[in-house]
Formats: sequence, structure tokens, C-alpha cells
Amino acid sequence: MNLELLESFGQNYPEEFDGALDCISIAVTCLFNKRGTLLAVGCNDGRIVIWDFLTRGIAKIISAHLHPVCSVSWSRNGHMLLSASTDNSVAIWDVLQGECRQRYRFPSPILKVQFHPRNEKMFLVGPMKYAAVLVQIDGAHSIVPLDDESDVNVVASFDRRGLYIYTGNAKGKILVLSCPDLNVFASFRVTTGTSNTTAIKSIEFARRGECFLVNTADRIIRVYESGEVLACGKEGEPEPIQKLQDLVNKTMWKKCVFSGDGEYICAGSARQHALYIWEKSIGNLVKILHGTKGELLLDVVWHPVRPIIASISSGVVSIWAQNQVENWSAFAPDFKELDENVEYEERESEFDVEDEDKSVQMNTEKQEDDEEVDVVNADRIAAFCSSDEDDENYMALLYLPISPEIDEPDDSWGSPLEQVTSDKGGKREVCDQKENTSPKKRRSKTYDINLTNAPTDEVHPLLNLKTKDKHQTPIAKKSGRPKSMFGSSIKVSDAKHQKAKSKEGRNIPPIGKLGKGDSFRGSDRKGVDSYTLETSSYDPGSTSNFQT
Repeated sequence: MNLELLESFGQNYPEEFDGALDCISIAVTCLFNKRGTLLAVGCNDGRIVIWDFLTRGIAKIISAHLHPVCSVSWSRNGHMLLSASTDNSVAIWDVLQGECRQRYRFPSPILKVQFHPRNEKMFLVGPMKYAAVLVQIDGAHSIVPLDDESDVNVVASFDRRGLYIYTGNAKGKILVLSCPDLNVFASFRVTTGTSNTTAIKSIEFARRGECFLVNTADRIIRVYESGEVLACGKEGEPEPIQKLQDLVNKTMWKKCVFSGDGEYICAGSARQHALYIWEKSIGNLVKILHGTKGELLLDVVWHPVRPIIASISSGVVSIWAQNQVENWSAFAPDFKELDENVEYEERESEFDVEDEDKSVQMNTEKQEDDEEVDVVNADRIAAFCSSDEDDENYMALLYLPISPEIDEPDDSWGSPLEQVTSDKGGKREVCDQKENTSPKKRRSKTYDINLTNAPTDEVHPLLNLKTKDKHQTPIAKKSGRPKSMFGSSIKVSDAKHQKAKSKEGRNIPPIGKLGKGDSFRGSDRKGVDSYTLETSSYDPGSTSNFQT
């Protein structure tokens, strides 16, 4: 497949909704691998669902944590996956085997984790209200220096090649530190129109080029060139090459990302499921993608190679892509699409071995010899290689092998990958063995990362949102006679011949066979409970209460 032939000559950004990926669990965060062939989705039940993005099917499910997964990161070759959970733990996973290699425990909640772009033995951790931590896989770690010790609201990110670490604080100060020495190489302050500063919310780097963007609390996305920032040195004053914002609605941005080629910038709204796309070179808004009304956006990622965006809202991964129009002229330049059938007129010499009607060619030149085509060596595809690489990484993990699912394997078949768990109605429920399929699980090493004066009583923002929702929806108490254990009355349509059902689906025996004070048992999926009838008169269409 030649990727260069797939590039469109028009706009290179998604235009419409192109389906959704249902992970069964509630999706929280997601990230593509380097080639965009696999998509890792972290869920609220602690599982990591890895999708084969070409087939849009689940390739593997890893039971990573007991609590929600809040951040994921791929290694450069795609063989390892880094995950962080709301239980203050970070783990490194072998993607092919589904096994945990190392696990790290932190005293504070973790907001973000990121593998080093070139070194798989190093990763960056962003604890909540604490300085960023540079961790080696053997447990050794070092604290990234702060500009102001009192300001601990820090965001951090590796640059495109991992040579520097960029950190930003709540006072608008950005530090550029060398990696892994952690020496301050450059610094500057992000200011508004006046001398007022604004908090740094996130720093994101383009996959191609030298640009990076800074998402700030003043609702403006600033795009800088890293070369200019480094040239200005400490306490420099680099000017952003672009300032992007929603002038009409003054939208606060939840997540900002670059396109795969670095020519476009996508920002997700913090108020609703809406994606804004700008062209970086000009700074004009080219597209707004609207999701379902009333949904809140959790995460946004752009495909590394194609004009595809994946966004998460309401626990579902939404895919945005271009409208694919069939262009048959790509196969034959003289191809014509007809609105109706046309009778074809055959030329007299159309199927002759030699065309007798063709004109005699004058001044026939000697035709050049056919060019020899090299079918052994593959040319370097620029989209898959970095500018400082001569060739692709052929050791990268692009796809995951999947064993075929066989409902009734023969005796000659090896150990089946599926185990029957129960029989219901003649149909077998099959346990999906994609989840952590390995004959022997290697015991992972656990490291305790001790951080001095780290806050231990902080609540992760993901968990904080859930508690806020509970407090914001008070339950109104109604006066009057007490209701049943379900919190609602039971509607009786015909007391003599039909069974009444509660809103929870519990079956109630025929009312006509019961008297006041009689007991009966109702069952549902949750179990079996006993009930006592309260009233003695039963009219069809009346409402009766039952007590356990």
C-alpha cells in the first residue's frame, strides 16, 4: 500500500461523524499508537480495550486496574503500554502478552503519564498538585524542578524527540529543561494583553515540525515554535505564531491536539461535545464538528496519519472522518459515469490484433527501454518516518494476532480458546478469552515512589466529578403514606387475570388471590424478596403499595 496515493488533494481534516466504538465499559481516555493501527481506550472499570482501527474491532482487553484508567501512553515501537489509574498507581503492560511488567505506587493522584518518545526505559508522570516526576523503569526517579515552589499546579510534556521537557504552572511560566539532566535551558511567561498572567492548562507538541501549542485559562490557544523559544533562552519573550480562540462563545478548551501532519489544530470544548478545527498556517476556523447535545467531552485524539479524530463523551468513542466519495476515474482516466443506459457503438477495428485504421506515424522515434522496477526494496514512506530517521522501524507492533472463535471445536482441535460458562435456552454463553490470554502470568515488580511533601488527601478530578453529580441531584422527599421498597407504587391493570409489575420489573402474583396482610414472594434479576399486601380493596387501574 502506497500511503502517498491515499492523500487527498483537498482539505485534510474530518468533516462528519463516522460511527462509534462501544467498549462495553464507559470510556474515559484514548490514544493511538505511532502508526494509528491500534487505539487504546482506558475505561472506568479499570480495563484497557485495544481496538484494531482498520477493522474497527476489539483486538485485546487488558484488566489493568481496579479503579478507572485516567491516562494511557504507547511506547515508540508499540510493544508496551503505560497506564495510570485513579488509585494512584502506574503500570507498564506488555501489549502482545497482556501481562504487567512493572507497577508503581504514588502517594498522590496521577493526572497524566507519557512514555519518552525515543527511550522506552523512561517515562514522565504528572501528579496532582505536585511537580512532574521523571521515572526510570527500575524505580529510580527525579523531580522536575519548579520555577516557584509555592505553585504546584504544574503540567509537563516531552518535546517531539524527548530532548527537552516543557513545564507550565498556574502563573503562566513555562520552563524548558534538558532531559534527563533537568537543567533549565530556556523560560518565558505567557501573558494576556496586559501584564496579567494566565494559568497553563496543557502543552501539546506536533508530530511533525517544530511547533507546540499552549492551552491557557484565558481561553486562548497559543502556537509557538520551539526553535524560537530555545533561541530566546532564559526569561525570553517569544511571540506566538498563532492565537486561536472562539470569539463568539468564549469557549473554554478541554483538550487540544495537532493533526498528524501538524497543519491543523483541533480543540474540544469543555462545555459540550463540539470540536473546533483551525488551519495552523492561516489561523482561520475551517470546521466545527458537533456531537450529541448535552454531552460533555472527556478526551480528543487525532489519527497520526489520516484525517480522523476520535473523541470521548458519555463513555463512547466517536469517530470523525472525511466523506468518502467513490471516484471511478482513479482506475481509468477516460471513465465516464452515466445517468442512464447508453447503447455502445463498437468500432470496426476495436478487437483487431492490429488497428488498420490508425494513421501512419511519421518521424517515429526509438522508444526507450522499459524501466526496471525494483520489487524487492521498499521506498521510505515519509508519513511513517521521522525527519531524522533513514528507515522505518520494522520491529514495531502494528497489529495484534487474534485466534478464530469456534463455537463447537472438534476433539482434534487444540485447547479451545473459549470456555462455556453457562447454558441458557439452548444457547451457550462464551467467555471472551481475549482478556489477558497467557498460559503463565509473570509476576510483576512493584515499586513505591516516595515523594516528599506530596499531598495524600487529594481526590482525583474524575472521582470528584462523580461526587459533584451526586450532590447536585438532591432527592426530593414527598409527604404522605410510605411507599414500597422500590420508591414507587405498583400499577394494577387487571387484578384478577394479570400480574402487576413494579418499575423495577419485579413480578407480583395475581391480586385477586391475596387478602390484606397476606405475604408473597417476587423475584427479579437481583434476587428474591418477600412482600406484604397493605390494602384490602383492589380496583382495576388502581395503585397499590407493597412492603417487604
